[in-house]
Amino acid sequence: MLNVVDHDRNSAALRYVYPVVSRRAGGVSVGINLNPNNACNWRCIYCQVPDLTRGTAPPVDLVLLETELRTFLTELLHGDFMQTRVPEGARRINDLALSGNGEPTSATEFAEVIALIARVRHELALRPGSGQALPESVKTVLITNGSLLYRSDVQSGLREMAKIQGEVWFKLDRASESGMLRVNDTHVRIDKVRSNLIAAISACPTWLQTCWFALDDEAPSHQDEDDYLDFVAGLLRDGHALQGVLLYGLARPSLQFEAPRLSALPADHLQAFADRIARLGLPVRVSV
Repeated sequence: MLNVVDHDRNSAALRYVYPVVSRRAGGVSVGINLNPNNACNWRCIYCQVPDLTRGTAPPVDLVLLETELRTFLTELLHGDFMQTRVPEGARRINDLALSGNGEPTSATEFAEVIALIARVRHELALRPGSGQALPESVKTVLITNGSLLYRSDVQSGLREMAKIQGEVWFKLDRASESGMLRVNDTHVRIDKVRSNLIAAISACPTWLQTCWFALDDEAPSHQDEDDYLDFVAGLLRDGHALQGVLLYGLARPSLQFEAPRLSALPADHLQAFADRIARLGLPVRVSV
């Protein structure tokens, strides 16, 4: 039985496609893992990927991916997977999520992957007399660290995503270069993060996704909060319309060597930060 704390990529015994019960989505999220080699260009200290390595996605077998996605969605719609593997109350397809074990936009076939998702969605969409089918309301979500969104092929894929109920969930765990080095183990200029985020917003509806947790028993500092709020306020002031913020805590253990140093924050701490963000005029969804 699937549950919110187990996001095993092999739960369906497929190479690219896997289901999870998402606490943030509130239903079944059909994951698409373009990084089965566990390679990512970042190394977030809270990452739950085993044997994480630095690198990019390997070549994607587009034929296999399309077959797996079509077959698995058909099983969810017409088979007994929902009844036998999904807890009651979560038996609905919430989204198709490009996530997995690394940065999905590192796949050179990213735009082609979006095209095949659109094709499968169209085939399984509700038609008169067809019975149960994939609702148009099911979103296609890209969960990304945003580092490669300057690439023209990625931006092309995002524009196509926008046509199929697409959303970008853009990782912003800290809004300073020192904070991103500490949490995401990446050397990146904050102005580059901003320009990549603006590229995402311009191409497809975009949410920020932010993991907020304690490190060495210390919550993020007031300066961390101020940096974040200043960054977001600057975007809004310049007319870059975010959809909102997905603020979440630690629900599953990290598989990185820093794991013993990490701990979840109390719910009221997360909510207090969410309230500060909301005062900027943005919707905030909190997942403890």
